[in-house]
Amino acid sequence: MQNAGRVAAVVLAAGASSRFGRPKALAQLWGRPLLQHTLDAVQAAGPAEVVVVLGGDADEIRHALEWHSESVVRNPSPDDGLSSSLRIGLASLGSASEAALIFLGDQPTVQAGAVASLLAVFVTPTRPIAMPLYANGGGPNPLLIHRSAWPLALEARGDRGLGPVLREHPDLITEVHVAGSNPDVDTPDDLARLEASRPDAAATEETSR
Repeated sequence: MQNAGRVAAVVLAAGASSRFGRPKALAQLWGRPLLQHTLDAVQAAGPAEVVVVLGGDADEIRHALEWHSESVVRNPSPDDGLSSSLRIGLASLGSASEAALIFLGDQPTVQAGAVASLLAVFVTPTRPIAMPLYANGGGPNPLLIHRSAWPLALEARGDRGLGPVLREHPDLITEVHVAGSNPDVDTPDDLARLEASRPDAAATEETSR
């Protein structure tokens, strides 16, 4: 099991939301901004430090969300894609962290159980990456990456993140099978489907406020 006290987290949320048409991080899902769901899930995981990478809408997002103990950094060139935010996020982490969880800000339903399953894997320099595989599909995130593999981010290009790089290095990956799914929210239609998929959860959350 990874030492949770030596694990940091990076949340990538600097995208331009071009397919969404407005700042995606602030779109409402079950009564809260989309990015808020991810930040709350990260906080529940208990990482030693959290860095959130924002882009052109950083000021608006910072004022609209409820923050915990996260550090916020800005990607000055978000059009360079997810890979540039990944490099900025990892470079912003302190030297005490031996591994990092990489979260995407537009995957708001990430479950605590999936994160716990990743942390149960002891990543090492010889097998430095743990990647979830969801039973019902969805993006293989968050990733748990040992510090020795952070330089792989230098090989990433554009908006595909580490995906193409990891396909070239399958020997570095431990696949972790987890329940459920992990949908992306890229378009208003994606958001509408997700909103409709959990009406009871939304009602419960609103009445608890």
